[in-house]
Amino acid sequence: MNIKVIPVVVLLSLVAFASCGKIESLPPEPYIEYTSFTVFDTLDQLGNQVRSGRLKFYFEDGDGDLGLNAPEGTEESDTINLFIELFRMEEGKSSPAQEDDPYRVKGFRIPYMEREGRNKILRGDISVDFSYYENSAEDSIIYDFYIRDRAGNISNTESTSVIPVFYPGIYAE
Repeated sequence: MNIKVIPVVVLLSLVAFASCGKIESLPPEPYIEYTSFTVFDTLDQLGNQVRSGRLKFYFEDGDGDLGLNAPEGTEESDTINLFIELFRMEEGKSSPAQEDDPYRVKGFRIPYMEREGRNKILRGDISVDFSYYENSAEDSIIYDFYIRDRAGNISNTESTSVIPVFYPGIYAE
């Protein structure tokens, strides 16, 4: 009976050994890559027609500590971990937008994410929507953006392509 058990044990050991692959390793700093920006028409919460934009980008975080919990109460805490800087295109050159620019956003909160198991790497796509209540044919903008994880590690900075907000479409590099 022991002779019949040995091949089964050897086979199971080989399968277990083969499934124990090397754990992938990435730096603890997040990495982002711009994918696209889509301009489209939609309705706001009150049913008004508005122009909207959707920023889409790919991310990786080597230590898997991306995202923030929803703020509780009135204590001071980080509420933004996706930072966005607006630039206006004027005569073919980009320049930082004014503080009161209607296209300016401060940033967004990426929700808390955590991966179970030995491999903590997080990867995925993030989409963020913007609403534009004013626009004209002259409005062309660029956004620079980066993310910060819970340990305070800051990603690389990415830039959108030039976005003519007046014209619906998908703008990618």
